[in-house]
Amino acid sequence: MTIKTRKELREILRYEKHPYINRMGGGKKQALLRFLKAHPDYYTWKYVKALRTAGYYYENRNKSLLNAFLYICACRKKNQLGRKLGIEMNERSCGRGLQIEHTQGIVVNGLAEIGDNLILHGSNCIGVSITRPGVPKIGNNVRMGFGSSIFGNVKIADNVTIAAGAVVISSCDTPNVVLAGVPAKVVKIKSN
Repeated sequence: MTIKTRKELREILRYEKHPYINRMGGGKKQALLRFLKAHPDYYTWKYVKALRTAGYYYENRNKSLLNAFLYICACRKKNQLGRKLGIEMNERSCGRGLQIEHTQGIVVNGLAEIGDNLILHGSNCIGVSITRPGVPKIGNNVRMGFGSSIFGNVKIADNVTIAAGAVVISSCDTPNVVLAGVPAKVVKIKSN
């Protein structure tokens, strides 16, 4: 995803903030309590915010020496938070609406192409395969259950749910389905 202007950055941060800060309701009071309690949602939001800020400065790094320096600072902050939370992700891989339900064990290859509204439930890997070179291309509104993974040069259609523990090693061109198993296969067609 490319974020070229500060306005785009503000818009995407406003769009993505809700699931982390306002999930339980309560507005500013709830946000303050999450900060004071060091709630995981608060730190996950900080990570997503740093991820998007790094993406903005990446796009603008060649415009000035200051932007290049701020890109390095933003990446450092994102990577430090990522190590604490157990997340490895490139600032340009995911489209808008990224939602991380649980941290720890999330690895996304830097060259993966991921659409909007990806939901990760934790312990997810989106990466390369030794037997199938290339990286995954994931559509919009994909939900990855806890412990699910996608490996290799595969394409995932829009509105696909990948069940907990599933390992996807072949493409799924059919939208609105549930994939489950090892290796993952279509087990259900979702009704609208």
